[in-house]
Amino acid sequence: MMATVQPWLDTIWEYFRSGFHDVNQLLGLLIAIGAAFFLSRYSRIFVIALGALVFYIVAEIILPVVVNHAEFHLPNMVDEGYWQRVIALYAGFLIIITVFYIFKRLILRSGH
Repeated sequence: MMATVQPWLDTIWEYFRSGFHDVNQLLGLLIAIGAAFFLSRYSRIFVIALGALVFYIVAEIILPVVVNHAEFHLPNMVDEGYWQRVIALYAGFLIIITVFYIFKRLILRSGH
C-alpha cells in the first residue's frame, strides 16, 4: 500500500518545497479566512477544507470568464496531475485554515 501512496505524498511534498506558484494566493487566502471564520469546531476542519477547495476550484474556473470575458473551459480532470494538484491544494487549505482558526481562537480568547 505504501508503494501506491508514496508517489502522491512525494507530489504533495514537492508542492510544499517549490511553493504554490500557480495558485492564486489572494483568492486562496480570502477563501481560507472565510473558511476559518465559519469553522466553529476544529473537528469539522476536513469538511470545511473540502468546501473551501470546491469553492476555490469553481472560482478559479469562473473568474476568468466573468472578469476577462474569457472562454469557459473545464479543467482536464482525467489528467493525473490535476488530481495531484487538487490533493495538494486540499492539504494546503487544511494547514492555512488551521493557522487562521488558531489565530481566531487566540483573538477571541484574549478579548474576554
